[in-house]
Amino acid sequence: MAVRAVRGAIQVDSDSRDDILEGSAELVKAVLDRNGLASDDIISIVFTATPDLTAEFPAYAARLLGLTDVPLMCATEIAVPGAMPRVLRLLAHVETPRSRADLRHVYLRGAAALRTDLPQ
Repeated sequence: MAVRAVRGAIQVDSDSRDDILEGSAELVKAVLDRNGLASDDIISIVFTATPDLTAEFPAYAARLLGLTDVPLMCATEIAVPGAMPRVLRLLAHVETPRSRADLRHVYLRGAAALRTDLPQ
């Protein structure tokens, strides 16, 4: 079993607790579903949020989904002028038999524009 990294991002509508939790949960579920992963396959997840999102920790949504024994961490994305606003990102380290080429990185809602090179 190889250790791989899976990326994902989602743009949320506002800096509200509900929008951050809903968007984070949608992103985590999509990454797991599209890659055939279960919670036991996850080594850790690093979440980042653009500086305009401060109402809640994105990792809390993963805890609410049942990822209670997975190491999770949140950080603030660097404030690049002109960058897309209200974006939550994740980097999940997982154990999987899939090759790098077979992993599906997930970019949802407005964040799909960040990686137009990837299949949706």
